[in-house]
Amino acid sequence: MEGGNFVDYVKIFCRSGKGGSGSSSFRREKYVPLGGPNGGDGGRGGHIILKGNKQLWTLLHLKYRKHIHADDGMKGAAQLCTGASGKDIILEVPLGTIAKNAETGEKEAEILEDGQEYIWLPGGRGGLGNNHFKTATNQAPTYAQPGEPCVEGWKILELKVLADVGLVGFPNAGKSTLLSVVSAAKPEIADYPFTTLVPNLGMVPFRDHRSFVMADIPGIIEGAHKGKGLGDRFLRHIERNSVLLFLVPADSKDIKKEYKILEKELKLYNPELLQKDRLLAISKSDMLDEELKGLIKKELPKKVDHIFISSLTGEGIVELKDKLWKILN
Repeated sequence: MEGGNFVDYVKIFCRSGKGGSGSSSFRREKYVPLGGPNGGDGGRGGHIILKGNKQLWTLLHLKYRKHIHADDGMKGAAQLCTGASGKDIILEVPLGTIAKNAETGEKEAEILEDGQEYIWLPGGRGGLGNNHFKTATNQAPTYAQPGEPCVEGWKILELKVLADVGLVGFPNAGKSTLLSVVSAAKPEIADYPFTTLVPNLGMVPFRDHRSFVMADIPGIIEGAHKGKGLGDRFLRHIERNSVLLFLVPADSKDIKKEYKILEKELKLYNPELLQKDRLLAISKSDMLDEELKGLIKKELPKKVDHIFISSLTGEGIVELKDKLWKILN
């Protein structure tokens, strides 16, 4: 999914470095005509390493690097000289990045902490020089090991946004507007579906200089778990949120039904999502009077806490932040 400078998926071909071969050589000096073996070891091939960087929030810097090759190790030399190791390649990625094998889909690594390093494709080990193979019965071995081969293949890097609270709702439920009200984030806001095409993060200030991170996830529609409306690309960002804040607008034809559809889509995508703490917010509540709110309350799901809010008038916003903070802590 790409929009502007936000890239959360890249497919790249990676190849680590080959190990250098060991040297087969013998000590040869003027007064030492029959010197023993002195071949040095080959150098290690370069690794490809993933490293977490909390300053990054997108994979944009890797979008156009389709082939990443580490350097090979150098061959060993005489006088027990070890060959130079190939230079490692460090790929810095945002926190929440998952590395996969493109062919099998198997997860190979997960970067969640700043500075965390993972050797994704190890370089081949250097071969041993002939000095290692001398014995009492074979004092002049001519054999030296070749270096280990490289590791290569197509790989996938996939970003899942890390946030404390994730906003879940249909397009035009008021998610972006809420984020713009409770934080300094400035997501695009318009009255047409799928205005938000990439996740937006906002730092929500709370009492006593505390804060938490809220993520505006692009709108979900029925069938999203099958990829409809790019839903499967949107849904993966919800996996990283501690609390799910469901937003259903007050002018919805059936609030309970809409909530159930959202819940169903999450369950079909990943049943574990329903184990997260949830809160239901009825947005655009400035359109309702107390009588209508009373009628709506009777229809709401009993198992999830709810709150009426309005980003326009500020109704319920402070109480919403209190509820979210209580759940998070």
